Amino acid sequence: MIVEGIVTTLNRGDQLNIAPMGPIVDETMTSFVFRPFRSSTTYRNLKERPYGVFHIVDDVLLIAQAALDRLEKAPATRNAERIAGRVLTDCCRWYEFEVASFDDSSERTTCNTTVVHTGRLRDMFGFNRAKHAVLEATILATRLHLVPEADVRKQLEALVSPVEKTAGPQEQAAFLLVTNFVEDWYRSSASR
Repeated sequence: MIVEGIVTTLNRGDQLNIAPMGPIVDETMTSFVFRPFRSSTTYRNLKERPYGVFHIVDDVLLIAQAALDRLEKAPATRNAERIAGRVLTDCCRWYEFEVASFDDSSERTTCNTTVVHTGRLRDMFGFNRAKHAVLEATILATRLHLVPEADVRKQLEALVSPVEKTAGPQEQAAFLLVTNFVEDWYRSSASR
């Protein structure tokens, strides 16, 4: 099973990286398998410092901003408890992990980790169709170079209805961010 969330990692200079990621998990949540691209900051950080924090969040605006490189400023964090890492202060749960092994034999590495500490800050908001729609739209927006434009537009159109019917201000802002990103991407690629 894959659970979407946010991973925080640090480089050797203690610079924080915030990245949405969906590790493979089991129901015990005692280990994760991450599959970052070798070109990603998360991958480089985990190779330099083989530990990080995986967060369960319900803030789809944060996920969209981080995925599309639109974070204006880093969200508030505090020190992790068992590793030299950072915990988002507005997450639902967090999992501090250490890397057990890397398999770098393909462009997407396989990074097996072991959870060394967990914490809980608050209840998750709950199921909301708009949150799920924004999550799907965000994932789609990160794959514009892989998916034909007609398919992207069709899939985005299908996600409009749940957002219009069930979104709050955060989900509306996140969906607008994603759709603007998609339009800007197609505009800029058409001018190349």
